[in-house]
Amino acid sequence: MSRNTKINILLLLVVAALAVLPLALGLGDHKDAPFTGSDGEAETAITEIEPDYKPWFSPLYEPPSGEIESALFSLQAALGAGVLAYYFGLHRGRRQGEQRALERERDQDQDQHRDAESVPGATAGKSAGKSPAEGD
Repeated sequence: MSRNTKINILLLLVVAALAVLPLALGLGDHKDAPFTGSDGEAETAITEIEPDYKPWFSPLYEPPSGEIESALFSLQAALGAGVLAYYFGLHRGRRQGEQRALERERDQDQDQHRDAESVPGATAGKSAGKSPAEGD
């Protein structure tokens, strides 16, 4: 198993543990809604500290239900992941293309060098500024 495969498996296990451990250990059992978003908790904390608090602005769009809000959030996350995947794929593809171009160029140079050595007098003609056909 390669080193990259081991790292990928380890990272996958860490992500799975981060998702499962809070549920398995019962974290948040003492709350009414244990895994609510930070927006809801912030609103609750602010109203406890300052009951007369008035928000500075209101949302541009208020979804009619929590399910639609969750769907829009998921759509936003999927679009963000798609943009990141496109960027990293494009970057990797460009890097691989540059490597292949350099390898092709190196192979062509080696082929030309090999061809020049196989023609008698070619190196002497080139060093004197003459073509292989002109010779001495």
